[in-house]
Order: sequence, then C-alpha cells, then structure tokens
Amino acid sequence: MKPYVEMTKEELQELRKELSAQYKEFQGRDLKLDMSRGKPSAEQLDISMGMMDVLSSSDDLTCDDGTDCRNYGVLDGIKEAKELLADMMEVAPDHIIIYGNSSLNVMYDTVSRSMTHGVMGSTPWCKLDKVKFLCPVPGYDRHFSITEYFGIEMINVPMTPTGPDMDLVEQLVAADDSIKGIWCVPKYSNPQGISYSDETVRRFARLKPAASDFRIYWDNAYTIHHLYDNEQDHLIEILAECKRAGNPDMVYKFASTSKVSFPGSGIAAIAASENNLTDIMKQLKIQTIGHDKVNQLRHVRFFGDIHGMVEHMRKHADIMRPKFEAVIETLEKELGGLQIGEWTCPKGGYFISFDSLDGCAKTIVAKCKKAGLVMTGAGATYPYGKDPYDNNIRIAPSYPTLPDLKQAMELFALCVKIVSIDHILSEIA
Repeated sequence: MKPYVEMTKEELQELRKELSAQYKEFQGRDLKLDMSRGKPSAEQLDISMGMMDVLSSSDDLTCDDGTDCRNYGVLDGIKEAKELLADMMEVAPDHIIIYGNSSLNVMYDTVSRSMTHGVMGSTPWCKLDKVKFLCPVPGYDRHFSITEYFGIEMINVPMTPTGPDMDLVEQLVAADDSIKGIWCVPKYSNPQGISYSDETVRRFARLKPAASDFRIYWDNAYTIHHLYDNEQDHLIEILAECKRAGNPDMVYKFASTSKVSFPGSGIAAIAASENNLTDIMKQLKIQTIGHDKVNQLRHVRFFGDIHGMVEHMRKHADIMRPKFEAVIETLEKELGGLQIGEWTCPKGGYFISFDSLDGCAKTIVAKCKKAGLVMTGAGATYPYGKDPYDNNIRIAPSYPTLPDLKQAMELFALCVKIVSIDHILSEIA
C-alpha cells in the first residue's frame, strides 16, 4: 500500500471505513491486555524461583569474613555481594555500596540528600533560588517524577542515535551553575533502546560544569540485559573514564537486580568515587544499621558469580527475544512504508519506542484503551508528562504472553492507522 499522505481524500475515507469495521471486531473480543509497564512476565520470574531454595534454616548464614548475615551491621553490604554487583556494574568492589531492593529508591535518596545537606560540603539545594536538571527525552518517567517531586526544574535535551545531544549538554552545564545533574539511562535506554556511543561517554566524562556539585546520574539499569549473544551493545565504563578525564567525583552510577532476579526483592547498588562514597555514608549510617544481608547472601549463593548471572540472563533473553521480534515484525508488516510511524529496534533492554505523526500519540493510546489494550500514557516519556510533539509512545513487550502480545500489536497498529488517517483528513479539510 502506498503512503497515506499520497492517498486521495476519497481513498482515505474508504480505507477508514474498512479499518473501523476491524476495530469494532476487536472491541467485541472483550480484551484485557496490559502493556503499561516494563514488568517481567511470570515466565521470567519463574526462572529465579530456585533462589527460594538456596537458603534454609539449617544453612550456615555466615560470610567468608565471619559476618553473620542474620544480625546487624555491614553498612555498605557484605563482601560477596559487593563483588557480585561490582562485576555486573564493571567497577571495583571498594567503589560500591549495596542497598535494598530498589535502585530507584537509591536515586531518590541521592537527590533528597543533595536537597537537604548538599553534595560534599556544597550548599544544600533547598537553600538555593533555583535548581535544574537536564533530562534526555524521550526518557524514563520515574526519573522525572523524582526531580518534579522536589521542585527541580527540568530541561529537555533531545536524544540522538548516539545518546543525548552533547553539544547542548556541554553548552548548558558550562553556562548555568543552577544545573546540578542529568538523568541518563546509557545502555538500551528507556524507551528507545539506544546505547551511548564511545564519544558520548567520553564527552560526559570531560564536561566542564559551572556547578562544582553537578553530578551525572548514570542509571545503568540494563547493563546485562541483552537480547542476543552475538549482537550486544557495549559501554565505556563511566567511573574510570571520569577519573581518566580528571573528574573522578562527577558521576553516580546506579544498578540493581530488579529485572535479573525478583523486581520486588532484588538488591540495588550505587558506585561512585571514594569522596562521593564517604559523603553518602555520612547519611547512610544515620538512615540504617544495614540493609538485608540475608537477601544479599541469597543472591550470591544463587548466582555464584558474574558468570552465573550472565547465564541466567540468557534465559531471560530467550523469553524476551521472541516478544521484541514479534513487535518489530508486526510494525513492519502493518505500518512499513505507510509513513505514519517510526520505531526503534533495540538489541536489549525492556522497551521499543514508537513515534507517530505529530499530534497523534494521546489519541492512539486512548483508542487502544477503548478496545482493551492499556499502554504507558502518552507524554510519560517527557518531564511533567508533556510531550511537545505528542508523538512518542513507549511499547513494553515483556509482561504479556506471546499470543497476547501479538494480538495487542495488531490492535495497536490498527489504532495507529485509524488515528493517522483522521489526522491527515483533518489537515486536508
């Protein structure tokens, strides 16, 4: 079929009737499909169930250094867990602190601490007239929710195929000392699945911010979440690169096992320079006597080491890969050549990003919902929920079964067609 923009008004109207009949047929199925969040499927959770069996009441819960994991203490995490997460994050164990189950919680704490107590002796952000953050867009809605909650002004920075627009990032941070940070999902980004190029990472490490307390919030959530064995994206390690560039304190690196083991009961970590870790520990020793060491030990006993974790992620990939491929296949089959949408084809992560014609995303998502398909809200991938182009939609393939996913994508493509025709006809009129 030729591109919609090349069709006559009469052709579009006739096609609209055919598609409307198909849509009514979908509505008659009483569907209840959920693609609203990047949640692991039950099948993915099942492959971690062996973790429930690695500890029992008769097991020795003592670490190699004699730490009794049942008791208080060890504020920064047991040695074995630090080694496991450090390998996953590609840093040295002495540059890491193990937290509880959520890296988002660690990021919230990091912003909160900066607001109330400043960063390494700097003025607390709450005492400043203005605090700003750079936000690569489209991006992760929960990052934006944290900074919005604290009243931090968010500035959009467009994403490119190699990462954020670094010309703009360099210009902004050098000129404005009220810019205190930037959110980053550097590998298989949320939602586009983009991995930052070597040049982008090097330019991040060599930023010259006007604010001495500027920090890069490097959320490497999908560090080992590949879809393919032979096609994997690789990142330059940011902590080492910052040290090499003479900016060792400029980055906080976050990660967790939330989509490796169990999202509700994994382990999270922050990696940073010695100076940053010393600063963080001042707060941490007031906040807690120590995080869940039994859960840390459980993860170590289950995975063994990074090699066990990588093998485990291959099982995840075997479940996720057919779903990503089904999404791409449906989009190419149903929308390819029509010039009414563009989409990404990631090699890992949890999302596919779809760009509709400008002004159509909210209507597409709403139309999907009326036929029983719930998607991430249009606008969620931008600060304040405001997509200036109203064109970005995040597709989250992980949670539905493969048959449900295929059905959902057929419905999604149908809604894109109908809404696009309406949009084009409105412009002709």
